[in-house]
Amino acid sequence: MPRALTLILIPLILAACSSGGLGAFGRTDTLEQEPGTPFAPALDPRGSEVDQLLVGHRLMQAGQAELALEAYTRAAGTHGLTAEVLSSLGSANLALGRLGQAETLLRRAVEVEPDWPAAWNNLGVVLINSDQTSEAAEVFRRAYALDNGESDEIRDNLRLALAKLDDTGYDPAQNQDYRLIRRGGGDYLIRHGG
Repeated sequence: MPRALTLILIPLILAACSSGGLGAFGRTDTLEQEPGTPFAPALDPRGSEVDQLLVGHRLMQAGQAELALEAYTRAAGTHGLTAEVLSSLGSANLALGRLGQAETLLRRAVEVEPDWPAAWNNLGVVLINSDQTSEAAEVFRRAYALDNGESDEIRDNLRLALAKLDDTGYDPAQNQDYRLIRRGGGDYLIRHGG
């Protein structure tokens, strides 16, 4: 080993072995950032983990579907492939325009939890966006029935699907607003046709 490299490595090794750690080189051992330093605070290994489903929901509300998909994927590692995780993954894929993947995930979500109206609604949104209008209308009907007619979003989605199904003069270039919904009352707006 060249002498110059040895002279550089020895102080680093000694600093790492000391009780102060690498504090001499800009890292602090406290959880707060030292004033006047550009270094981020250290992580608290005893801190609690943030639920990735919640992170994904917030990212979807902020319009960050790609980041939400990553958070939902991490949530699948923690929670497993529950109906909520599958529905969330499907909703993020729909927002990214990946209709085939979204449909597959949402069909799995309604298989896992067949009495959950939000998953049926979100499947209907995927179907209406992939021009499967008659099946979408049936799926929205099921979601509306499971919800006992309490959700305005599901009712509006059903109304739009029925109008598209019944109207022979329907203009596909016309913007229609379909709403994805999630457990907990949040909803995401998906614009159809542009």
